[in-house]
Amino acid sequence: MEVQIENKKSISYESELRQDIVTGDWVVIATGRAKRPDEFAVVERVPVVDGPDPFANPEESGQEQDVLIYRQPDGEWSLRVFPNKYPAFSRGKSVRQLSEGPYFAMSGVGYHELFVTRDAHRHIALLETWQVAELMDAYQERYLALMNRKSVNYIQILHNHGKEAGASIGHPHSQLMAIPVVSPYISLELDGAERYYKSTQVKVYTTVVEYEQSDKKRLVFENEHFLAFCPFASRAAFEIWIIGKRSSPYFERINDDEKFALAEALQRSLQALYKGLKDPPYNFYIHTAPCDGRDYDHYQWHIEILPHTATWAGFELSTGIEISTLQPEEAAKYLRAQLG
Repeated sequence: MEVQIENKKSISYESELRQDIVTGDWVVIATGRAKRPDEFAVVERVPVVDGPDPFANPEESGQEQDVLIYRQPDGEWSLRVFPNKYPAFSRGKSVRQLSEGPYFAMSGVGYHELFVTRDAHRHIALLETWQVAELMDAYQERYLALMNRKSVNYIQILHNHGKEAGASIGHPHSQLMAIPVVSPYISLELDGAERYYKSTQVKVYTTVVEYEQSDKKRLVFENEHFLAFCPFASRAAFEIWIIGKRSSPYFERINDDEKFALAEALQRSLQALYKGLKDPPYNFYIHTAPCDGRDYDHYQWHIEILPHTATWAGFELSTGIEISTLQPEEAAKYLRAQLG
């Protein structure tokens, strides 16, 4: 018997090293490991097991008194902000040096607050736009209340969704941490923005916004005030940035029209991830200029959304270079389709 053997040509894939235009960080787009966009969908979520919901009725669960509460016309609360019962930073204390030998340290002082929306089962992707806008209002209000406090030089606002993303309580909530130091990652962005401006006389984030708006292949969503897109040097599959069309270093200076437009861009971006990846775990955070009194005109505040679509291994841990197995252009195309 004669056996027919079909000759098959080997397919070669060329990975790409892409560089972040602001920080200079490198990422690998490993097309040789590429998966279809729908293969990133979450098959089984790890449940957040936390017993009774401490945020359903904060007074009864022993939470500290609200520093901000929003109520609807019927008197029921829709959003509340209160100090974290288990804070990462000690509230209202002065910074003390705790140096030891050649090592520098200081006391971990600052403020750690929680933003809790009313419905325990509707996270941001499932909220109405006005409800997300209310959350943006609260972010801004608490930022303005804390930015001039003693020992506060930077304020980080973040949101963890899903156990894999660090959420220890299932009830949707965001966090604010007002701290005396500026994070190394923000410093990289600030330095990169200044370096780019000195080299080109153009603001780097303006360059990015104009290019992504005209090129469109990485665009996920756009409205009058904001762009949501998968960045050119995405650190993970389906990473999304939301950046304003008006150049501004300071999140706290956002106006009312921009807040509603930001709420729409954030809700639609998270909705695309929810539909396309079947409710993946993710983190999002606001990167804004420090509130230390210095001038950061070359910078631009923005939101970064990082879905948990991969796990760091030896290469990433040893080099700091992250590997993504999906081109951001394909990720954006897939997410746009989820929004019709």
